[in-house]
Amino acid sequence: MSECPAIVTEIEQLYAARALGNYFGEAITQLEHGLQCAYFAETGGAAETVIIAALLHDIGHLVVDVPEDLADWTEDARHEETGADWLAPYFGPAVTEPVRLHVAAKRYLCATDPDYYARLSPASVHTLKLQGGPMSAVEVAAFEANPFHRDAVLLRLCDEQGKVLGFSAPALSTYRQRIAALLR
Repeated sequence: MSECPAIVTEIEQLYAARALGNYFGEAITQLEHGLQCAYFAETGGAAETVIIAALLHDIGHLVVDVPEDLADWTEDARHEETGADWLAPYFGPAVTEPVRLHVAAKRYLCATDPDYYARLSPASVHTLKLQGGPMSAVEVAAFEANPFHRDAVLLRLCDEQGKVLGFSAPALSTYRQRIAALLR
């Protein structure tokens, strides 16, 4: 097996150092959440780029400091932008844009799917308020015009699904070569 690129090792180290604590109001860790999201994307038949985007979609929480207690959040952390920007030197838009759009996808689904809001965890309801609430009709139209909006919606659905206490998804190390294969 060839040596893994440095950014793959950096991602693994970042998750090992910062993603083992509670995931902002959820009953699982940030690492478990990312792994579950990737698992559900894969079992749902998503493209490889969406699977890796699902795995890494919350990396923005790991590269900046935010309050550990969700109750202390008084404004949107904009982790989707931070994460997509952090990933952009290494991955193309098929990975970074679903990451960038996954919060917008939550707002979109709340505006367009009458059953979606009821599936949100209490933590997601809290952050939805900080993120601007459901989209307006104008925002919905703009979101739908984005070529990555469908992938972002798929990622978002995996995001809500990937919060299962006690669920054992494949380890981060199983994604090493798959991440490397998508690097620029």
